[in-house]
Amino acid sequence: MSEKIISIESHHPLDVFGANDQNLDLMRQFFPKLKIFSRDNFVKAIGEESTLLQFEEKFLMLLVHLDKFGKLNRNDISHLLENEEPELPETPGTGNDVLVHGKNGMLVRARTVNQRKMVESVENNDLVFAIGPAGTGKTYTAVALAVRALKNKEIQRIILTRPAVEAGESLGFLPGDLKEKLDPYLQPLYDALKDMVPPQRLLSYIDDGTIEIAPLAFMRGRTLNNAFAILDEAQNTTPNQMKMFLTRMGTAAKFIVTGDITQVDLPKHQTSGLIHVQSILTGVPGIDFVYLDQNDIIRHKLVIRIIEAYGK
Repeated sequence: MSEKIISIESHHPLDVFGANDQNLDLMRQFFPKLKIFSRDNFVKAIGEESTLLQFEEKFLMLLVHLDKFGKLNRNDISHLLENEEPELPETPGTGNDVLVHGKNGMLVRARTVNQRKMVESVENNDLVFAIGPAGTGKTYTAVALAVRALKNKEIQRIILTRPAVEAGESLGFLPGDLKEKLDPYLQPLYDALKDMVPPQRLLSYIDDGTIEIAPLAFMRGRTLNNAFAILDEAQNTTPNQMKMFLTRMGTAAKFIVTGDITQVDLPKHQTSGLIHVQSILTGVPGIDFVYLDQNDIIRHKLVIRIIEAYGK
């Protein structure tokens, strides 16, 4: 007998399991040979390995449906469990859309059409720009691709960076040295890594420099060889900062630049480097732009409504 633990940390348990675990009871009916338990933000199944693999595939399909439509009822579950094909077909050329096997058995996947375009684009280009609104998984997918490349020994280190722009808040009053002031600002990058790399290994990678998380200013004057570098929140770079980062690319390097051009925190007179670069590099061989939209949002369903309301 084997067991499988699947994380649902990005979802509310009630949305997944249903009132009084009625959704979970329906899953048990479809998998009578498994013992299935709910534990806070996890589901645990015990049984034969082949059946566990089927259960995992179907359960992850349910989570994709919940992300896309914001609800999961008994009819949805019955349809998805009976259906032989996944709800979202793979984009041709991407193969298996599992990017990383994360903590507690969680599978980190490209979960939307445009996230899959990101994966395919990175496979075919050394520099990719992923542009789209909040919640579309730009950063998370980029970090997963970097971790996959590191695990596959395609690169030797990961560089994660952000421009240290104070988005309506001041860092100066925070206690501590420069690193302690900036760490909270870089926390989203740490959060993504913690989902994908075991804690002790992550600490080891950071200690020995295999994974580096630093403000953009720390990149000046460097050459990044054999590295997977991600510039996050790139809408808050100036054109000169963007050029500086892009020209850090060394041999055997992959670069991903992510950002949301609707949330620029620069002074009003300052042009965003992410907006500017589209007119400079579009059409250059080896460079690609992938655009994500509201259909790719995988946070709470209200995020879609919020973005739509602000768009109006």
